Amino acid sequence: MRVLVASAPLIGHVFPLLPLALALRDAGHEVLVATAADGLAAARSGLPVRDVAPAFDFGRIARGVLLRHPLIARAELAGTAGTRGAALLFGQVNDELADGLVALAREWSPDVVMYEPFAAAGALAAARVGVPAVRHENSLFDGRELVRVTTARLTRALRRNHVAAIPPPAGAIAVAPPSVVTQDGWPMRYEPYGGGELPAWLREPGERPRVLVSRSTVAGPGGAGPMRAVVAAADRVDAEFVLVRPHGRLARSALPANVRTVDWIPLNAALPASAALVHHGGAGSVLGALVAGVPQLATTGPGDRRYNATLAANRGAGIAAPAGGISADVLTRLVTDTQLAAAARQVSREIAAMPPPAELVARIESLG
Repeated sequence: MRVLVASAPLIGHVFPLLPLALALRDAGHEVLVATAADGLAAARSGLPVRDVAPAFDFGRIARGVLLRHPLIARAELAGTAGTRGAALLFGQVNDELADGLVALAREWSPDVVMYEPFAAAGALAAARVGVPAVRHENSLFDGRELVRVTTARLTRALRRNHVAAIPPPAGAIAVAPPSVVTQDGWPMRYEPYGGGELPAWLREPGERPRVLVSRSTVAGPGGAGPMRAVVAAADRVDAEFVLVRPHGRLARSALPANVRTVDWIPLNAALPASAALVHHGGAGSVLGALVAGVPQLATTGPGDRRYNATLAANRGAGIAAPAGGISADVLTRLVTDTQLAAAARQVSREIAAMPPPAELVARIESLG
């Protein structure tokens, strides 16, 4: 069976699809990942990857959307736009992916197309070649709603490719732990995927509680995340802080004695020996901390970050705060609050009890 995997051209969108894609490959199926730009990093997995939009520029699209829709842009930057900003932004993203995805589907003849909610053009391509499609969640939003608002902006792409409408998927895969948020579809354990080498000193706990501090893989507002705020408070906290991929200027500046820096590392491999994670509020970071069972501090930034951070806080497994609200007291609570730690471990056990990607292979096979 041939499975075409369609993703928006962003690392944080394509990496969550790779565990199931790899399980399909390991079961003997042909798998091809279709994306563009930063999403081409999926090739690190060893899977074949095809660039379906060689001229793609996410920054150009984002700037254009923000300029044309200033009120929604303001809400998006505050994290209060809901799916309105996503509809505009990823509607344009998918319009630029659609023709390349359809051309690839016609050339490669997949038996099934697996797509993420921000890549509804994958469902369009499946409809164009008449094969079933499977929606694979990779965020904490309702994927049905994301696809609905995105496809509402694909009128021209549908017309260009002679597709009257995008039908409902033949199946859907839900990765969120139900105690955090309910998603539609077959449940599947979220398994973080990352690249890079893990230094030996990060494989074991340190003498003090270790807090990893990460930032978004997407440039733009809030891209630096909470790092500067953490550095400003670090010397008043009894913990070791590790900045993952800090921006150059911060990495070169004088840092407190309890702050270290590393380049790109597989966070999923470093978290088990860590006491907590501080991050920008991305869905992958929220889920990664929950998988590891460590408390998290998620900043309430642009896009879906406020929503994601609030979900973690409402579950009791983390703290939601703006970057400017990060203080020594907040960081101390992060590493000492036993209730936060207990809730994080509860969700970790809940995720571990969900079916692993390999168990979903038979579901996909039944569609092909």
